[in-house]
Amino acid sequence: MSLLDVSDIVIRYGRLTAVRGVSFSLNEGDILFITGPNGAGKSSLLRAIAGVTPIVGGSISLDGKSLAGLAPEDIARLGLSMVPEGRHVFGSLSVEENLLVGTGMHVGKNGWRARVASDLEAVYDTFPILRERRNGQAGLLSGGQQQMLVIGRALMTNPRLIAIDEPSLGLAPNITDQVYERLMALRAQRGLTLLIVEQSSTRAVMTGGRMVLMRGGQIVLEGDAREVGTGDQIQAAYFGYEDH
Repeated sequence: MSLLDVSDIVIRYGRLTAVRGVSFSLNEGDILFITGPNGAGKSSLLRAIAGVTPIVGGSISLDGKSLAGLAPEDIARLGLSMVPEGRHVFGSLSVEENLLVGTGMHVGKNGWRARVASDLEAVYDTFPILRERRNGQAGLLSGGQQQMLVIGRALMTNPRLIAIDEPSLGLAPNITDQVYERLMALRAQRGLTLLIVEQSSTRAVMTGGRMVLMRGGQIVLEGDAREVGTGDQIQAAYFGYEDH
């Protein structure tokens, strides 16, 4: 059984249909990139999976359990954590306080203090710069450091699947490389499943895994990222013209 199943989902904002009939599945440990131009429905799709945006048709399930009607925090407890576009750190709080925001679901469980301390050390081992800056204000971190912080905050929920919206947005290429190096290391170490939205297919081709390309709220191309992510085929799908 797959970890995540998205079946024929439809998302509307008033009369506007943002996503129509999108289906895919993810197995444990998979990497899936969702690419496409602005307005393709990528972020709406991710928010629906995380429980932020309601769907009006289709179904979403995690490890066989329907996510219909569940609040984002309940979905997080099932093992899905979302890193939204734009990072959204709590700028006036310290780095460590930001990380601890993700631990609320552990409170009251047996051994929760030890579990939180262990998870915190694991995040610091993954992102050493966060250990160095743990007592500093999160708002003073660089863009790349803030991206590491929000990924670390997602890890504090002990997820099985992380959904990340535009992790390279606004970052220099070398910083983006660092972020992806850490993500791939986490996948290898923890068996994480990764669902990543990127506007460009370039990062998908560099990283590998599966890729779907959305345009007009629909999937118009899918396959192995390194096979479909280069050449005329993806250009035709991205811009919506026939490939002759």
